[in-house]
Amino acid sequence: MVPLAVSSMFFHEYTTPEIFRFVSRAGLDGIEYWIETPHFWLRDLPVREVTAAKEQHPEIRTLTVHAPILDLNPCSINPEVAEVSVGYAVRSIALAEQLGARVLTLHPGRRTAKRPPGEADFTRFARYISVLRDAATRDSLKVSMENMEPIVNSLLCTPERMRELLDDEPWLYFTLDVAHALSKGDEEPLRYIELCGDRLANVHISRKEGKTLHMPLDRSPVIAGVMKALLEIGYQGPLTLEIDDLNFGRPLSAEEKIAILTRDRAFMQECME
Repeated sequence: MVPLAVSSMFFHEYTTPEIFRFVSRAGLDGIEYWIETPHFWLRDLPVREVTAAKEQHPEIRTLTVHAPILDLNPCSINPEVAEVSVGYAVRSIALAEQLGARVLTLHPGRRTAKRPPGEADFTRFARYISVLRDAATRDSLKVSMENMEPIVNSLLCTPERMRELLDDEPWLYFTLDVAHALSKGDEEPLRYIELCGDRLANVHISRKEGKTLHMPLDRSPVIAGVMKALLEIGYQGPLTLEIDDLNFGRPLSAEEKIAILTRDRAFMQECME
């Protein structure tokens, strides 16, 4: 059965036990735990608190992890920024293993300047991948690279480029961010699924509205089409709701957030029937 999950950052202002409790109340059975979840990130990364919360909620069967990305760029032109960023990516592999995660999602980095990436940027990306390759040693954890928005300084934002990377790195998996793909067009997520679906380990699922990304699904027919395509390839990994609570124009209460997740969870279940 496909796990239905949500990013912990949707409840970023709450403690880890509260996040697990809210996700359970929404009827979801998975969490993508961001290492930068404030209750974890700002308190010296207390792994045992997360594993204890998971033990207290056996109904949440699936845990994946998202590596830190804020203020970080493994392809930065600043060598010290790049070094720290790559170091956190490697540390995230160890943390994901300690947390018992199935998948670790990473970002590829970007050119620092808002200009098309050049040879030096791809050289830095190759070094990043090389370090990850050496660190990704356990078969139980899928290290998975996410597609980015098709903006000018992006290093990895087309299905063809993702396919090329996956072919070059047989140990690496793919996290499809549906909203990032939708920013190119409604058919773009389907192209990613067609070209890269054999290595798909996680799906960040959310809707685009105008130029605003990471909106609730709201019974979108475009999202229904994406889910149909995933079913057709036999995808069994997590469907992870990645919703930005800043898109609502005002702070949401925990109850409002639970209600949003409950509605989207019901829609996803209907799409899989």
